[in-house]
Amino acid sequence: MHHSVLLVPGIGNSGPSHWQSLWQSSHPNWRRLMVEHWDKVECEDWVSALERQLVNAPAGTLLVAHSLGCLAVAHWAVQSQKKLGGALLVAVPDPASSSFPRCAAHGFLPLPSEQLRFPTLVVSSTDDPYGSVEHSRECANAWGSEFVNVGAKGHLNAESNLGAWPEGLELLARISTSIDYGQGKL
Repeated sequence: MHHSVLLVPGIGNSGPSHWQSLWQSSHPNWRRLMVEHWDKVECEDWVSALERQLVNAPAGTLLVAHSLGCLAVAHWAVQSQKKLGGALLVAVPDPASSSFPRCAAHGFLPLPSEQLRFPTLVVSSTDDPYGSVEHSRECANAWGSEFVNVGAKGHLNAESNLGAWPEGLELLARISTSIDYGQGKL
């Protein structure tokens, strides 16, 4: 995969055993979103950080978002004119659910309901405590995303024991391939 990649973690910035961190250690040229506050999240701050860090990114850049990072990407995408290669959106949380960390994250409702301008793939687990399969499927439908259910794997984070998550890399390669062959959708 020869595309520029920006990792967009969720709250807490994906620790060392999270698949995003493992991917980055295997691909040192991949970048990670830089924000001022990883544990006290304002949607506008993360959207602004995405815009700053993507303004000069190549058109084929891929975003790899986890959890709250997915919501930030969706909010950014409907406000920005920047063209990207695509986005892998993993474990989309539901900001309206009782499990959403309202004390640590603000400004994510209402969720964008417009189709995103680049290919996206929403990955969901059947037992994610922060977002149901139904919620993920609704987001995928609204955003024009392909939807993938990977079974019962929790929040698809370090606690899910995914290691370097080869299945996720295959899904990212699918987005990359759709760009390489000039296809608009996956």
